[in-house]
Order: sequence, then structure tokens, then C-alpha cells
Amino acid sequence: MYDLQKILIIYLIAINVVTFIVYGIDKMKAKRSKWRIPEATLLGLAVIGGSVGAWLGMKVWHHKTLHKKFKYGIPLILIAQIALLIFWLK
Repeated sequence: MYDLQKILIIYLIAINVVTFIVYGIDKMKAKRSKWRIPEATLLGLAVIGGSVGAWLGMKVWHHKTLHKKFKYGIPLILIAQIALLIFWLK
């Protein structure tokens, strides 16, 4: 495996773990009526590679599932990133 591929895999794992945790933190804060993580940050984490973590966070934490920009946006970002990854690996 090439060094660039290893770096990409490590990055994707890390950003998805971070994104999943951030979605959980935001859900916890929502339940406690505390300061929230901006939606732009949550979506931004998905855009920079954390779409799997965002999707899992939505499912596990039952968070942002009714917001259209998350309900439809996260799956679209995920599909686009999978397509880019397949294209890049070929």
C-alpha cells in the first residue's frame, strides 16, 4: 500500500471518529439545553471526510434526523465521497 493511501485511511478513520463524537456531544448538549455546536461545523466535518461518522452519529444518537439539510445532505455527501474515493483508487 502506498504511503499516501495509508495517510488517507488514517485521516478518514480519525475524522470519522471525531465527527461521530462531536455529533454525540451536540446531542448531549441539546438534551441539557446548553450551548450547541453550530450546524455549519457539523456539516463541515462531514464535508472534509467525516460523512460516515456524521451518518452514524445521526443514527446512533438520533440526532438531526428531521432537519432536511442533514437528512438529505449527509447521505449525498457520503455518496459523493464514496464516488470520489472509488475514482481516486482506480
